Amino acid sequence: MIRVAIIGASGYTGVDAIEIFLRHKKAKLTYLTALAEECGKADEVFSQLKGRCPLDIEPLDMDKLTSLADVVFCCLPHKVSMGFVPKLLDAGLKVIDFSADYRIKDLGVYEKFYQPHTDAENLAHAVYGLCELNRENIKDAKLIANPGCFPTSVLLGTAPLLKNGLIENSFIVNSVTGASGAGKNPSKNFHFPNMNENFFAYGIGSHRHMPEMEQIAGELADDNVEILFQPHVGAFDRGILSSIYCQGKTDISDKQLVELFNEFYKDEQFVQILETAPMLKDVAGSNYCHIFPAVAKGKIVVFSAIDNLVKGASGQAVQNMNIMFGIDETEGLL
Repeated sequence: MIRVAIIGASGYTGVDAIEIFLRHKKAKLTYLTALAEECGKADEVFSQLKGRCPLDIEPLDMDKLTSLADVVFCCLPHKVSMGFVPKLLDAGLKVIDFSADYRIKDLGVYEKFYQPHTDAENLAHAVYGLCELNRENIKDAKLIANPGCFPTSVLLGTAPLLKNGLIENSFIVNSVTGASGAGKNPSKNFHFPNMNENFFAYGIGSHRHMPEMEQIAGELADDNVEILFQPHVGAFDRGILSSIYCQGKTDISDKQLVELFNEFYKDEQFVQILETAPMLKDVAGSNYCHIFPAVAKGKIVVFSAIDNLVKGASGQAVQNMNIMFGIDETEGLL
């Protein structure tokens, strides 16, 4: 049985991970940690766990953690995570990190969008954990950089096109996310009276997920890729719908597009190609990505829908863990 610890278990991604492990047959939660002011019995911090999770959420004790875990889910904010990951790796643990600290390989780019990086050594060895595209490298990894939620939807939606050289290396993405994307302690804009019955853009031209997308898209295309990415937030809890607008290099029909995507993802349980635009309710609470590619006015348009807290965070992390430990990739996942 795989022993799992979660650092930062008191947030939205933490409780989603707990929910997954309560039904996982090959792994069990052994240690949950959070900031002291967010600690307590797990089923009191999250009342939906009442009677189902007997563990306490405790302040971090590194010695206790290393004695109880085989793998650590590091659900910490950007810039905080890299202060813990080296110690976990030195203790011989496998780590799946939810922050951006190990996603962006170019230190200059990372530091432009975040802060000075303090763990370049482990950054060099981190494996980007987009399971459907990087499975072979994930198998032997000790440190997984769990992808961002927006990049997951966008990269899965464009990988078949980029890999086959079918689109120009510059495209536009509009994505809409639910309010949970702001985390458990949101800003005033996400306060209910402002968020309710509202919809707005943010991070205009500067969202931190843009360089992550461009890095992986460039690897897929084997060339530099430029993405104009514009996120929006709507008055719903969870989910991301990305609308991706591309210029094709050659003429292609709707039928050919669907056939291309079906062939590319034919062995992928969690990526489903639709024949109509996806709806967020259909992926809510699941680890699935629903994709619909189409041709509109000579452009290729791809719609990609995921649950930002599952396929965009905790579910993908568990999928990564399953691959790392050589068990059924779908175990514990809906």
